[in-house]
Amino acid sequence: MNNFLEQRFKLKEAGTTVRTEVIAGLTTFMTMAYILAVNPNILGASGMDTGAVFTATCLASALGTILMALLSNYPFALAPGMGLNAYFAYTVVLGYGYSWQAALAAVFVEGLVFIVLSVTNIREAIFNSIPACLKYGVSCGIGLFITFIGLQNAKLVVDNPSTLLGMYPFASSLRDGTFSSTGIGALLALVGVIITVVMIIKDIKGGILWGILATWVLGILCEVAGIYVPNPDLGMYSLLPNFANGLAIPSVMPTLGKLDFSGIFNANFITIMLAFLFVDMFDTLGTLMGVASKADMLDNDGKLPKIKGALLSDALATSAGAVLGTSTTTTFVESASGVAEGGRTGLTGMVTALLFLVSLFLSPIFLAIPSFATAPALIVVGFMMLSSVLKVNFEDAGDAVPAFIALFAMPFMYSISEGIALGVISYVVINLVTGKAVEKKISPVMYVLAVLFILKYVLL
Repeated sequence: MNNFLEQRFKLKEAGTTVRTEVIAGLTTFMTMAYILAVNPNILGASGMDTGAVFTATCLASALGTILMALLSNYPFALAPGMGLNAYFAYTVVLGYGYSWQAALAAVFVEGLVFIVLSVTNIREAIFNSIPACLKYGVSCGIGLFITFIGLQNAKLVVDNPSTLLGMYPFASSLRDGTFSSTGIGALLALVGVIITVVMIIKDIKGGILWGILATWVLGILCEVAGIYVPNPDLGMYSLLPNFANGLAIPSVMPTLGKLDFSGIFNANFITIMLAFLFVDMFDTLGTLMGVASKADMLDNDGKLPKIKGALLSDALATSAGAVLGTSTTTTFVESASGVAEGGRTGLTGMVTALLFLVSLFLSPIFLAIPSFATAPALIVVGFMMLSSVLKVNFEDAGDAVPAFIALFAMPFMYSISEGIALGVISYVVINLVTGKAVEKKISPVMYVLAVLFILKYVLL
């Protein structure tokens, strides 16, 4: 077996061992397994069957990670991306009014486009044409957007008739009797954030996942003690896993192949598909470059060898995931945790993929985890994504202002695509008007994108 693994993954050449790769694969899974609880929760808001989404998430994650291991031999793991799933559910479906079937079709088409772009190297060329400041701004904006959704899911942020938004009214909830459900959930979410942050500071592997589990266990204890009272009318359900059907795998049939292509030639559909495409493109390429740099995998020119295989596996997994019934499948930055443990080859990914398949049999556990327990993960992941703002050059307003516009537009306008569009438009216009377009070497691709986004606001 060791000889086979050596020949297939070239372990000695990469300076690693089977044991090291197994530990790295386990570590990667631990740090990203929260997606199994979060993704069904987020996509369920769009009307999708949470059990089917759970199964689709497991299968898409395993498939994408296996493809990455076989096509590139890199220790990167894939799963439905955070931010992209929020855009799918809260912007495309709940915001724009599309059906989740149509949204899946947009994700599927995005994957097909990615396959073409990956094979022809266009994807790399597009990535190089976008200024770094916008990439950082988009990353931060998605982080704030995710955080805002986490705060809403925990009901820490609620509607307020006078200020539009406000903090959860703990005092009044004690008087009207809702504290025992929504109030306890909001309070436990705050506790969960603290627990998660402490674990991250202590460098405990899988801190995000352990934070979710700790919050959930505290909720169960509150329910058993009668402090937390389930109230389905308020969206607060029992926290105890339902093993009535044993450990059976939830059927994927409610979402499998349920793609609606009826509006494929509609301008709005194309805009949404491009938004998926744009966000996924920079999320994936940025993750690949960042994690590969940490693992010293980049060559002397700062490029990643075998990047075509990595990008192709990401594209194939996106289309396959849409068919199964989940939002865009992308490379996870949590792969860095496995790399930090010494993972250097695709064997790390194969171990991670195997663990995703094993998780299929644990659906009652993952599906019982409430939104207030997954909210700390959204908030902390949002914080992690916000660190990119430190890379923006605030001495150059031509860079900083467009990045800032992209950053604030996403949470305040509740749309990732608006942030991207306004960021691109403002970057081109500001630097053209100030006469710095030549100095900034704005690429033709940026001009094309700016025109397309302006036409979107004029015509749609």
